Amino acid sequence: MPTQTPPAQSSSVKNNQSYPLQPMMQADSRAENPEVKAYDKNANAQTQVQRALDRAKLNGKYVIIAMGANWCHDSLAFAGWFETPRFKRLRDEKFEIVYVDVGTPQSDEGRNLDIVKRFKGKSVKNTPYVMIISPQGTLLNKKSARDWRNAASRSEADIYNYFLAFGNETRHRQQK
Repeated sequence: MPTQTPPAQSSSVKNNQSYPLQPMMQADSRAENPEVKAYDKNANAQTQVQRALDRAKLNGKYVIIAMGANWCHDSLAFAGWFETPRFKRLRDEKFEIVYVDVGTPQSDEGRNLDIVKRFKGKSVKNTPYVMIISPQGTLLNKKSARDWRNAASRSEADIYNYFLAFGNETRHRQQK
């Protein structure tokens, strides 16, 4: 847990006294996030995405396309959460997930970026870039797809609730 640094002028600092740990986060502090190397640079990403879309359409699910890389801490954390029991249940009920290796787009050495163009997404500047695609093939989170570059520092609850909201929309659509 992070410590709070006392003011530099404090007499306690001069006397070399220690300070108790003080939480700097809310009660819903970030747990140690799991990490999974899920991004295969040798995979045929186009085929994987198409198969996921076909399954999603057949089963009335959304597709999560996580554009990331195994060198990226946040990409590993994002993939890791979906391997935990809580997220696996959500994934199995409501989503198909494809992990696409993007190389290093920040240094103009990206790959599979045509997948983002296919869904009319914004350019990939950070990883992971996470798209949620409807069963009909529409990008649903264009404004927030880039927001996952800090996935490792997000709380489990924040991540879960974000995807749960989309998953619940799927159920409502199926009932209509």
